[in-house]
Parts: sequence; C-alpha cells; structure tokens
Amino acid sequence: MEPTAERILQTGFAFWGAKVLLSAVEMELFTDLARRPGGLAEVSGRMGLHPRAARDFLDALVSLGFLVREEGVYRNAPDAECYLDKAKPSYIGGILEMANHRLYPFWGGLTAALRTGEAQNESRGGQDPFAAIYADPARLREFLRAMSGVSRVANMAIARVFPWGSYQTCADIGTAQGDLVTQIALANPHVRGIGFDLPEVGPVFDEYLEANGLAERVRFAGGSFFTDPLPKADVLLFGHILHDWDLETKKMLLAKAYAALPEGGAVVVYDAIIDDERKANAFGLLMSLNMLIETPGGFDYTAADCMEWMREAGFRECRVEHLAGPDSMVVGIR
Repeated sequence: MEPTAERILQTGFAFWGAKVLLSAVEMELFTDLARRPGGLAEVSGRMGLHPRAARDFLDALVSLGFLVREEGVYRNAPDAECYLDKAKPSYIGGILEMANHRLYPFWGGLTAALRTGEAQNESRGGQDPFAAIYADPARLREFLRAMSGVSRVANMAIARVFPWGSYQTCADIGTAQGDLVTQIALANPHVRGIGFDLPEVGPVFDEYLEANGLAERVRFAGGSFFTDPLPKADVLLFGHILHDWDLETKKMLLAKAYAALPEGGAVVVYDAIIDDERKANAFGLLMSLNMLIETPGGFDYTAADCMEWMREAGFRECRVEHLAGPDSMVVGIR
C-alpha cells in the first residue's frame, strides 16, 4: 500500500472534533434537543449561538455522527440521545464535563510530563490532586459524576455477567457516587451492598442511592483504604481505582482485599485493561498517559500484570473477562 498522510492528519487534528463534542456537552445541547428538536434559527436561539458559528457548529456535529439533520431539523443521533441527555439515567456526559473543564487543558502539558514524569494538574503546586478535588464541594460533585459517567457501561456489564447468584454481599471500594454498587443491586435484588469512600463522599452517595430506591439495601461506609480496614463482604470491587496508584499501592490494596474476604470470596478489579501484547487497546494506553498527567505514580496495566499481583497477594484462581468498550475485569478468588 502507498503511504498516506490521512491518518496522521486525522489524529493530529483530533482535538478539533473532541472540543466540538465537549462544548456541546457543556452547553447541554443534547439535553435540549432531546426535549425538542429544531431548525437552525430555533436551536441557535435556545443555545445562544452566534450567527457566524451556529451552522458550522451544528453541521460539524452532524458530520461527526452526534446529530442528525432531516429537512432542516436537528435532532440527536441515537447514541447521543441515549448517553448525552442529562435527563436520562444512562447519561455518561459527566466524564466529558470533567474532560472539558480539567483534562483538556492539563493535556497541554503532556510533553513536559513525558520528559519529567511529573503530573500536570493541580498537583504541580505540590498539592495532592485528590485533596484539591475533595476540598471543593462543587469540584467534588463534578468528579463523582464523572466517575459514574466513565464507568456506567462497565458497571452494568458487571451487574449482568458476574455470577452474583453465588454471593450475597459486595463492597465497592472507592465508590464515588455509588453507581457500581447501584447497578449490581438493581440487577440482583438478593445482593446487599456497601459503598466505601472518604467521608466527604457520603452525602452525594446517599442522594444517589435514595434516587435509585436502594437506601434499604445499600449503605455508605466512610474511611480511607490507606489507613482503614476494607469492609467485610463476599465480593470486593475496585472499579477504575487501581490505575490511580503506583505499583506498591496496587499490591497493598490487593493484599488488603485478600485479608478482608472470606474463603471463596472474590475480588473484582476493572480498568481499561491493556492487552497483553500492548498493541490493541489504544484507549487503555492513552488512559495510562492520562494517569501520568493526573497522578504522581499511577499507570494502567495488562491482565497478566494484574493476575500476577493477585497471585502474589494469595488469590488462588484468577481470570480476565471483557466487559464493554475498552474495559475488562480481572477476578481473583480467595
């Protein structure tokens, strides 16, 4: 095949399309169009778009596949209608809101991170990035919504494909809003759950569980997985948690999970698990670079890596199973 510059240019300018989508989410365009599709003038007026920008902006979203235009009327494409309407429980835009406000500008420092190995976010001033987020109630709520958004599809898959019939209780470690334990409890009425996170998360968690009608079966437990024992349960889950930390901390968390579980209990770890050949899961590799941007020592990893750490902690049976998109889970049995 003859060399072509097409893929180079598409990737080099991919930030154009990304920012168009992120701005549309920020403006709640998809939520607005879910309520009422409209023509150019009508949608422009509702969104406050300048006449110079409006047509190109909306038609760019059509060409990217997020909107449909039929006889001059704009409406959401099916994926956007399902996942980007804030009024729907399937909304995953929280992670895109955070990507727009935080990650987009921080990724401008990637070259510096590659050369220094240092994070490029709030921690550049020497502050723990999680402490900075948790100290600001508005920023904390945005972060917790983002964690639900990036995790929901995988959470629903875990609720469906993990053999919950063999277990009665679970604890979600680093629970954020609590979407993982929520999806498990909704799909498996016999399971009782715990959401474990820093105490500041408690009110947001309780609101989310109340809204989903699960307050009687799922409760919050405040604590730090660095200093406190993990909750006792048949299944302990780490959803998008291990990749935040360095190797020593990853191993420490798996050792604490082993200590907290009963014989026959299970630990479930999921992230954008990198394929063992480190060639196919581009999102997982890019997520690992995002951990470079966001954390002092975090990185993503392969299933083989994770199973090795689990066996080192004492787990006797380990397996990997794809969930959805780039996410897979690694399961270890005590």
